[in-house]
Amino acid sequence: MTPSEQAFIGFSCNKLTQLTERIGVCLGKLTDDQVWARGSENSNAIGNLVLHLCGNVRQWIGHGVGGSADVRERDAEFNAQGGVSVAELQAKLQATVADAVATIRSLTSEDLIAVTHVQNYDVPKIEAIYHVVQHFAEHTGQIIFATKFLTGQELGFYTHLKNPKHGETTP
Repeated sequence: MTPSEQAFIGFSCNKLTQLTERIGVCLGKLTDDQVWARGSENSNAIGNLVLHLCGNVRQWIGHGVGGSADVRERDAEFNAQGGVSVAELQAKLQATVADAVATIRSLTSEDLIAVTHVQNYDVPKIEAIYHVVQHFAEHTGQIIFATKFLTGQELGFYTHLKNPKHGETTP
């Protein structure tokens, strides 16, 4: 595997893990009622977004990259209006991402360029991974925003930048 491929795999796995931890911080500050609160009938609750992330990661990485069965029920991710606790959401997300990270870390150079079929798209597996990381980051931002809105709390993800040391940079 080339250094570039190793860097891509390492960054993808580290970013998914980091974002999962940030969602975990958010979930840890919320009640079950807050997780399922919707701003309107046409908006998604944080719980919906977590279920959606799990479904997307399982479909694109588990199925598309790893070859497991595609068992996703996308509409159910958005139709849910409760019934899954904060602890259950957190456990489900952590397990899903841990499986995805293991799948990504197991890939070879040949695997990365192999074409897979996911959601009626034919894409190289490297593109499927890129899609998942980007999509995961998008919804993590929504969850962070909603958590700050619901709690009025600072989440502390960038407190290390308040008094940066000379030469310190943000990853």
